[in-house]
Amino acid sequence: MDGREHEPFVVRAGGEIDLDTAPSLRRALAAALESHREVVLDLSEVTFMDCAGLGALVRARNQADRCGGRLSLRGARRRVARLLELTGLHRRLAVEP
Repeated sequence: MDGREHEPFVVRAGGEIDLDTAPSLRRALAAALESHREVVLDLSEVTFMDCAGLGALVRARNQADRCGGRLSLRGARRRVARLLELTGLHRRLAVEP
């Protein structure tokens, strides 16, 4: 077993995901997707996200597609969920309640 056969791996984000913090989220998601087939990003503690955060999500989704994995988002608060809807990313990303 290579670690990719287990239950979904959860990455938890919190606070603001912006130009300063998006790179660390991008690295965390990339590392998780390298070793797990299914990754869930828990956004329940995220209070703000800008285009840098959206870019990190798109990059992670593309990585998941390339490696045959799956990235899903969980617990997005109203403000973040609205941003995903306005940009149309809710159609590209699996968004769970």
